[in-house]
Amino acid sequence: MSIRPTWSMRWTSCVMRERLRVAGFTCAAVALVVLVLILGWANPPRTSVIGTDRLGPDSGEDVADYLARAKDSLQGSDTGEHWALVAFTTGVVPGGIPKSVAGLRVAQVIYHVPIDRVYTPPITVPTPADDTAVIDSARAAAGVLTASQSFDDRTARTTAVMAARLHAGCACAANLIIRGTLDQLRELTSRPNIRSVQALPPDASAGAFAVLPLLPEQIDTAAPGPDDGPVPAR
Repeated sequence: MSIRPTWSMRWTSCVMRERLRVAGFTCAAVALVVLVLILGWANPPRTSVIGTDRLGPDSGEDVADYLARAKDSLQGSDTGEHWALVAFTTGVVPGGIPKSVAGLRVAQVIYHVPIDRVYTPPITVPTPADDTAVIDSARAAAGVLTASQSFDDRTARTTAVMAARLHAGCACAANLIIRGTLDQLRELTSRPNIRSVQALPPDASAGAFAVLPLLPEQIDTAAPGPDDGPVPAR
């Protein structure tokens, strides 16, 4: 004798499938952030291979030269959507990210926790097309830092400070990868706290381009800062 599924059984099944989908996305995002974090610490940014699609300044490039290149990338009259890198003048709190780019699609949030004279790697968090996930990305980054394995005592203490500040919702969103038309991207350049917007050609594929962020504290040259200062307690 067959048993006909009840409404409650169907509802339970749907809930379970949704939970599995969310758990799968979370695991994939965490794994990617861990990989980026490890590579960021073990291999400070270097100049990318010439000829590949990339966003951000070259390692060691004069910031003024990069800002001019970013501005030039917004020229054109096509109406297609472009992947673009937004660099902020100062860090943005998680809750302010969607509004800062006028609600455009945010695909990645690049966090940087600045500590005076202590090297801290940027942390890239991929995000789905959902403002709640974008805002929660700081907690995701903090969770990954808390769970990560440190290479030495200094790295462990630095990681702990970074995680604590991200958990507290620090103004640490330094760059965003977004998608929009050239008109939309040009409009962003006039908004408060946006330092630059650099666009890729419209045929650039998602996930097939390199990114080197421009951090707010990089004023003259796009290069890592010193790492000779004491790590604060928090």
